[in-house]
Amino acid sequence: FLFTGQGAQTPGMGRGLCAAWPAFREAFDRCVALFDRELDRPLCEVMWAEPGSAESLLLDQTAFIQPALFTVEYALTALWRSWGVEPELVAGHSAGELVAACVAGVFSLEDGVRLVAARGRLMQGLSAGGAMVSLGAPEAEVAAAVAPHAAWVSVAAVNGPEQVVIAGVEQAVQAIAAGFAARGVRTKRLHVSHASHSPLMEPMLEEFGRVAASVTYRRPSVSLVSNLSGKVVADELSAPGYWVRHVREAVRFADGVKALHEAGAGTFLEVGPKPTLLGLLPACLPETEPTLLASLRAGREEAAGVLEALGRLWAAGGSVSW
Repeated sequence: FLFTGQGAQTPGMGRGLCAAWPAFREAFDRCVALFDRELDRPLCEVMWAEPGSAESLLLDQTAFIQPALFTVEYALTALWRSWGVEPELVAGHSAGELVAACVAGVFSLEDGVRLVAARGRLMQGLSAGGAMVSLGAPEAEVAAAVAPHAAWVSVAAVNGPEQVVIAGVEQAVQAIAAGFAARGVRTKRLHVSHASHSPLMEPMLEEFGRVAASVTYRRPSVSLVSNLSGKVVADELSAPGYWVRHVREAVRFADGVKALHEAGAGTFLEVGPKPTLLGLLPACLPETEPTLLASLRAGREEAAGVLEALGRLWAAGGSVSW
């Protein structure tokens, strides 16, 4: 199971699944009730707001994006499990790794909700003005370009052999991106409110560390591949410091995909409101042809979309137990 990160949120996500399946609705409602204790307005009012309303604009704020994604992805996992589909390996991208860890039993749902709510709230409280840009270049080249600007910019994610995201102070990020663009390298600015995994995150780390220290941790019951190392990990996840570093350090997603493949993964199911991670896999695994399944697709009716994914899983040899 691959758990989608920030940027995949869609208005109204989860509503169709709540109407169709009690297994999804019960897990969804449980998450919402816990988040409503942490947020300054009910989560569903934001997730299911009328398009164009003031409430709908809040779904672009980190303080609500991360709880909303956690809720949908946790409930989607409950739905897949109700059909007898269990993950043998899990991984997530940035905020998605917190869902992966909760699903794998690293912390309880209650602690996971507190951790996610604090993460989103503290990020939201940081000064705006950062930028993130995706560059079509190898990590070594990008790291060399970033090095002189290390106080202001970091490599934020390595999503493929030639797909690297940088983040930090806007002027410095744009200067680095301009240098690559002048050489004909593809550059794409990402639409974000804050520059995650960059030096601009540092003012929140101490307070977030205090929240992380209050969480009860256990060894994962499902093999989990880490964003920080790109490897299967266990005890590392049980330290509060891991989740503090997780906010600041680069997402090593490409390495993680390779580790999943080496651990035996041949079927990748993206658990999120729309597929964003599946598109990264072919470049990470160029000599393989894994089965790629999206739980949901933007613009597709939710109940039909997830049943299509279930059918494709079964057709590919997966096990389904009603």
